[in-house]
Amino acid sequence: MSDYIFMTGAPGSKWSTVARNIYFSSDINRLDFSQKRTYYHAANGGKKKLLHHGAYFDPGMEFGDSFERLDEFDVPTLEAEFDRPFPHDLGIKIIKSHYFAYHLDFLKENWSCPIVLVYRSSDACMGWWIRCGHFNITYPNYQHYVNIDEMMKQIDAQNKCILKFIDENDAMPVKNSLELAIALKLDTNVYYQDYEKNDVKVYVYWNSYDGARAFT
Repeated sequence: MSDYIFMTGAPGSKWSTVARNIYFSSDINRLDFSQKRTYYHAANGGKKKLLHHGAYFDPGMEFGDSFERLDEFDVPTLEAEFDRPFPHDLGIKIIKSHYFAYHLDFLKENWSCPIVLVYRSSDACMGWWIRCGHFNITYPNYQHYVNIDEMMKQIDAQNKCILKFIDENDAMPVKNSLELAIALKLDTNVYYQDYEKNDVKVYVYWNSYDGARAFT
């Protein structure tokens, strides 16, 4: 079993929902949770819901502030940073970063951990990100994207990197959160979400995966 699950998706890709699907599996380390690392919003109208929670690793954030230069650091240094939000090693740690999209080959080359890749079209990503609060989102912090034009450029660039990696590495598509848990070898007592019905595509790449590709 892996120590980490790496996750990436462009802003507005609904990757936080995908992370939340598996976050409450008994196999996951949830010690990165705190109230200051939460964001609630009524994106679909009605009552506010928890959209973001747990540690995010990105420029301008509490963790991963230098992750735009991820490949300039060695493995021990990066693992020390991955571990900082987790005071104890009690389960698998979900490490979430938008900027992983730019360094997927580096992750592949240096860890045998699974990578979860979340994709939506760039227009859909931008629309959802705006609907969820855009630069008024309090967590994670998106101020380093500067303005709407730069955000759109970054969403496009991250999506292109994600699709390129999926194509070149034959990443495994999963249709729902139950299939995601099985692909990650997690306890399957997870929050159920049908990804197609929620306009999101989810893939798993694991260079040491020894199970059947049951969902292709």
